[in-house]
Amino acid sequence: MRWQEGRRSDNIEDRRGLRPATGIKVGGLGILAVVVVGYLMGASPTQILQFLAQTQTSVDRAPVPSAPQAPTGYDQESDFISVVLGSTEDTWTQLFTQLNRQYHPPRLVLFTEAVDSACGLNSAAVGPFYCPLDSQVYLDLGFFRELRERFGAPGDFAQAYVVAHEVGHHVQNLLGISDKIQDLRARASEVEANALSVRQELQADCFAGVWGHAANRERNLLEPGDVEEGLSAAAAIGDDRLQRQGSGYVNPESWTHGSSDQRVQWLQRGLESGRLDACDTFRNL
Repeated sequence: MRWQEGRRSDNIEDRRGLRPATGIKVGGLGILAVVVVGYLMGASPTQILQFLAQTQTSVDRAPVPSAPQAPTGYDQESDFISVVLGSTEDTWTQLFTQLNRQYHPPRLVLFTEAVDSACGLNSAAVGPFYCPLDSQVYLDLGFFRELRERFGAPGDFAQAYVVAHEVGHHVQNLLGISDKIQDLRARASEVEANALSVRQELQADCFAGVWGHAANRERNLLEPGDVEEGLSAAAAIGDDRLQRQGSGYVNPESWTHGSSDQRVQWLQRGLESGRLDACDTFRNL
């Protein structure tokens, strides 16, 4: 990615090295195991968060010497994130203007291990997430290491896709899509609610692609191989692949994010079209 000359966003809050008043402890299972177990049980990210908060929480106000500290001096990772976030702000401001609406950008919070949000005390175990109650994206940069080393999806555009996906959830929130889906989920069975979650996540993938299309058209952001990096990341975190890695079998009724093929398809659709109307994953509901 040609990101170095991009505009930096001011909407970033760095909480790395800070511990919330109540710290989440995952215990002997380990973070990855908790996530895998959650997927196998058909739990949504919110349900995993609640599980961790309710059953693995202990009061921990004492300083932890081994806790990661925020870097001093130049920090390329956070600089990169600020450019990606700034690019999403420029893209969605322009697209919302075309809709005669005003875009209010989210704030992005960098953290390590666990963080307090309006959605509760959240662990890095669930990966990056968006909280609609405070309109903020939360990101532990350690997820990128997992994406690269454990899931085999390296590259700066793979990381940018993750940020753009979470911003896609913010776009859904601003457009009222999230509220409509929440209402439908409240009246649905567990299987139906999971299917609605899949559609919502796939639309966020498509919105990430819409950003990538616009950023490349307007700011010549992408380099050869970048699109492949993004598609590889989308495939790496498909529900079927995660379930197969965790248990050796796949249960589509428990999916909450979509299969690898579905995630690749919708990200690619957004990248190729650059249009919001190409991202209607809810058609025929």
